[in-house]
Amino acid sequence: MGFKKLKVSNGDIKNKKRIGVLISGSGTNLQALIDRSLRHDSSSDIVLVVSNKPGVKGLERAQNVGIPTKVINHKEYKSRLDFDMAVHSTLEEHDVELVCLAGFMRILTGDFVRKWTGQLINIHPSLLPSFKGVDAHKQVLEAGVTLSGCTVHFVV
Repeated sequence: MGFKKLKVSNGDIKNKKRIGVLISGSGTNLQALIDRSLRHDSSSDIVLVVSNKPGVKGLERAQNVGIPTKVINHKEYKSRLDFDMAVHSTLEEHDVELVCLAGFMRILTGDFVRKWTGQLINIHPSLLPSFKGVDAHKQVLEAGVTLSGCTVHFVV
């Protein structure tokens, strides 16, 4: 499997990486990404936030700092693939170079993942492979573990 090489350079403000963030809810992870991207030494520029749900707090967080937003409601598409291709087209229209899944609660099709190979990052609120899926924090508490964290990984 070949991967596209992702070039990231700290503080190279002339060549900031164009980021698209996919969300489904309140946008707490998005806010952390926004805060970091607004620093003078950031190598990222969030150019678009896409939500599959209308009216979520994450959209407001992006709009508050002038980041373009778009709602692509998955319920308006006949298939998962149709929805994913609408998201893909929107990301391409905004010249996105790296996609970050930040609380995006949809499983993406293999076609979408292949189109973004090496450029698709997920933030998961547990130390994988433990506590997969939704409600990771609840699973952690119910299991009584004493150490928890998050996993940031490329989606392949």
